[in-house]
Amino acid sequence: MQRALQTAPKSSAADSLTAALVAHASALARGPLDADTIERARQCVLDWSGAALAGSSEPLAQILLAQAHVDGGKPIASIVQGGCRLSIRQAALINGAAGHALDYDDANVAAQGHVTAAVLPAAMAVAEARGASGAALLRAFVAGYEMAGRVGQYLGRAHYDRGFHGTVTIGSFGAACAASMLMDLDNATTAVALGIAGTQAGGVKAQFGTMCKPLHAGKAGENGVTGAQLAARGFTGCADLLEAVQGYGAAMSPSVDTQAALARPSGGSHLHNNLFKYHAACFGTHASIEAVRALCETHHLTPSDIERIVLEVEPDAQRMCDIARPATGLQAKFSLRLNAALAVFDENTAAPQTYSDATAGRTDLAALRDRVQVRFMPQDWPRMTAAVHITTRDGRTLEGRHDSSVPDTDLKHQRERLEQKFKALAEPQVGARRAAEIMRAIGALEHMKDVGELMSLLRQSRRTVS
Repeated sequence: MQRALQTAPKSSAADSLTAALVAHASALARGPLDADTIERARQCVLDWSGAALAGSSEPLAQILLAQAHVDGGKPIASIVQGGCRLSIRQAALINGAAGHALDYDDANVAAQGHVTAAVLPAAMAVAEARGASGAALLRAFVAGYEMAGRVGQYLGRAHYDRGFHGTVTIGSFGAACAASMLMDLDNATTAVALGIAGTQAGGVKAQFGTMCKPLHAGKAGENGVTGAQLAARGFTGCADLLEAVQGYGAAMSPSVDTQAALARPSGGSHLHNNLFKYHAACFGTHASIEAVRALCETHHLTPSDIERIVLEVEPDAQRMCDIARPATGLQAKFSLRLNAALAVFDENTAAPQTYSDATAGRTDLAALRDRVQVRFMPQDWPRMTAAVHITTRDGRTLEGRHDSSVPDTDLKHQRERLEQKFKALAEPQVGARRAAEIMRAIGALEHMKDVGELMSLLRQSRRTVS
């Protein structure tokens, strides 16, 4: 690959946190990946591809695509199901938003958001434009993923608690890292790219339940691409933005933690702790869905059997998924109460179409929803864990618990579940034949000579499937 067009000046903070994180990412991107890491990365690509294929038909993705056509751009990077190529930045924006449109993409607790939707679209757009191999894409993605995890750990949970949405505020750094690796930027230039991406990044949780939440994922990718492109051309910026005086950390968190950022994650990488979603709603609702459904199945409960449901959840859920009376399908994804009701009714929460305006307006669901009480527990309550207490009309009190923060350690089982999820999302959009072609291509991604082969399959316009 070509070197940077112009190398940025060396950072005066040679031993800074940013420099250490860039050095770690660079080593990942330029060295071989072990088989376990390759499999995990491929699974992220598969999961995101299904979510993006389905999400590309959502109104928000179509609005972004329409605006991009008006704006124009050099056609070098594919738009998922857009039937066209646009600029690298436009592809990162539109595909990132499409991949997060259904809120059905993966998440990472350390990174405080949806890492793949933020990082992968940027990496794919750059890789396609530069004719990079599948192996290079995977290495860059892994490097960007780890960057996001470490930046998330540096900012700490207080960053999210302040109201920031880590998918964009943290994901922008991961996207800039991945783009820089694919552009073969040196470490000093990459540090500037991170600074340029970070100075653009912003996104708050008040937008949850609107089109702006998926836009956050797209903006992360666009910010990252912009950072790498401008840094490569010699555009100046802070090379230690994370830790600088009046820098990103100081502005975005009251309790940054350098040691947490540099610490070895459990399992050896943040990618090892990636969490896939099997319900098409906010991840903060998943533990409650699982616990309620398990109790109903075990005790053969129907909606008419239930007098009251009490959910005990982490305190942060109040600012994440506590829309008490959702009026739209988007809002329904962020309602603990409605999702508990959906679980009792045994509705298919794995199907994106379940979260519709019609569902939000169902009177039978609303009646049970209003009998759900949510208790926000103290700060030491375990993350992504829900305790459920169901009181039945015949006087019984049933209790259950579920922890959604534990990743599956059986990669074969996880891949099988993700393949089923991918088929459910992709086949209605592109048909069984092309869905199978995409799945095969991703399964051999590390051997693909040119990422354009995969992007061509993803780019083709949607078809009508009878």
